[in-house]
Amino acid sequence: MILSQHASLSEKLKILSDAAKYDVACTSSGSDRRGARGRLGNCVPAGICHSFSADGRCISLLKILFTNECVFDCRYCINRSSNDVPRASFTPDEVCTLTVEFYRRNYIEGLFLSSGILRSPDYTMELLAETVYRLRTRYHFHGYIHLKAIPGASQELIERAGYYADRMSVNLELATAEGLRNLAPHKTRRTILQPMRQIQTRRDANREELSLYRHAPKFVPAGQSTQMIVGALGETDYELLSTAQALYHNFDLKRVFYSAFVNVNQDASLPMLPQGPPLEREHRLYQADWLLRFYGFQAGELLTPSRPNFHPLLDPKCDWAIRHLDLFPVEVNRADYHTLLRVPGIGTASARRITGARRFGPLTFEDLKKLRVVLKRAQYFITCGGKTFVPVKFDEDYILRNLLPHPGFRENGPEFRQLSLFDSEGPEGPAPSGRKGGSYAGKTALSL
Repeated sequence: MILSQHASLSEKLKILSDAAKYDVACTSSGSDRRGARGRLGNCVPAGICHSFSADGRCISLLKILFTNECVFDCRYCINRSSNDVPRASFTPDEVCTLTVEFYRRNYIEGLFLSSGILRSPDYTMELLAETVYRLRTRYHFHGYIHLKAIPGASQELIERAGYYADRMSVNLELATAEGLRNLAPHKTRRTILQPMRQIQTRRDANREELSLYRHAPKFVPAGQSTQMIVGALGETDYELLSTAQALYHNFDLKRVFYSAFVNVNQDASLPMLPQGPPLEREHRLYQADWLLRFYGFQAGELLTPSRPNFHPLLDPKCDWAIRHLDLFPVEVNRADYHTLLRVPGIGTASARRITGARRFGPLTFEDLKKLRVVLKRAQYFITCGGKTFVPVKFDEDYILRNLLPHPGFRENGPEFRQLSLFDSEGPEGPAPSGRKGGSYAGKTALSL
């Protein structure tokens, strides 16, 4: 362990912002705190800016760890106690100063503060609670704060911090109890789920207080979230999605975030991942998570123990529809809102537009285009007035073949090929004189 005891504030910032980059649970929706006289910042919608790290991950707010010193030895974590990495810790006033100065320079609109475990969970949580308390009361910062609750910390400290944070989160990290035992032996399901339950219970009580006393202090008004690692221990998509569904149902979580496993440690218990982090799996899980939260799907509908992983080339909704062709085609002029939501290419907004517009008359496919229905996918699953958009065989292989991405091919259309900068010939011979780059009126495109 390399301790940076005499590091400058900028050196600490470099160490502790880099140490925070693997935590993806940093969105800022759900809070509506307005600006106030004598205070800095606000949480009005779209008031939070976002930036991106070098590996493409979205980093919102001022995203830092309070410390990367840690007494835990989680095998997947770069900050685990057995790693020899530069270590640093902020003081509460240093975090406050950074937040306010960054805000005044218009770099940020809020703070995302997590931490390693310094000495003990209670000691660390007390420092985090003191930080957000000072930021609100002494520095009069009124912007967004996302604070990590430390597993194993006392209920009093978590409750104290919750009155000054907009959102709190406790990272589950691994979907199974076995995974925690193998890769995070210092953590247990109990120490993780207990603060989740406490935050949920206190939020429910706070809603009742606010209904009686308008000016009562708000407790975690933007809700709580968590994060799960994808691909660290051979867990299936079905296990991850089922765990997420249980968290939404039992703990009233605002979001479950999925983080593709990045192998940052040399450890025999971790997968090598020669193809890199499983970003495609992460993407499919986010799509499926959206279906759970807004489209009325259940994890058991999208996946089963016998078919536990998503199709790598199809989004989960298309994959589900192809496996349930007995429910299609759907007549858009008669189907109810919830049935329309199950059609690939029809989202929540377009389903609302359809149910509203058809009160004035039957809809046509041209109308559906104007209502922003994605007919490229929806055409295989709907009818308008009993007619299909194009001749369609309601056959799984036929629809799958047309929905799968085919580079350089379009059904019933001309062939497309991407030209390089130095190609002198297109698919139909040399480029016509006076036309640079070999562009063929929409049949080829110049790649720059």
